[in-house]
Amino acid sequence: MKNNFTKYVNYFIRITVLVLVVMFVQTKSNVKEIKQENENLNKTLDLTAMSKKVQEDIYNDLYSAKDTFIGDLTGYGADCPLCTGKLSCMPSLDVLHGNVNYTDSLYGKVRIVASSKNLACGTIVRLNSNRVKEDEQLAIVLDRGVLGKDLDLLMPSEHDALVSVGRSSISYDVLRFGWER
Repeated sequence: MKNNFTKYVNYFIRITVLVLVVMFVQTKSNVKEIKQENENLNKTLDLTAMSKKVQEDIYNDLYSAKDTFIGDLTGYGADCPLCTGKLSCMPSLDVLHGNVNYTDSLYGKVRIVASSKNLACGTIVRLNSNRVKEDEQLAIVLDRGVLGKDLDLLMPSEHDALVSVGRSSISYDVLRFGWER
């Protein structure tokens, strides 16, 4: 009887060891699969985060062109015969006394231009024209009164507008659409 008992205990120990080995191998396999899935998930998250960061950097770059247009550039003075000196987008800003600049919170001192409603009020543009005193001039849309993709640069007087700007073809980059940030 003792021999039978030893035989059963021995058999039980072998079965237990076998079950434990199978469980250990199975657990090890599951951990490896979970780790592999997790690594792939981390790689996906890293690429997504990197993509969002690149997009954010481009958006936050104040001076990168969001769009480019071609139109005509003309000049106008606030002292024109039917002008009131009030701007369409900012009627409280009086430009009758030669004020042709606006101080934007992000871009600093910029020139004032009139546009059609194709560009929202507050849009910042970079003028690429040799007709303007500086090679590269920043301006903000604060007035209306032109058609299509043309721009009208505010000058101290109608005489200055005719002499300095006249009418010319221009390309300009939009740096900000409207007052958005």
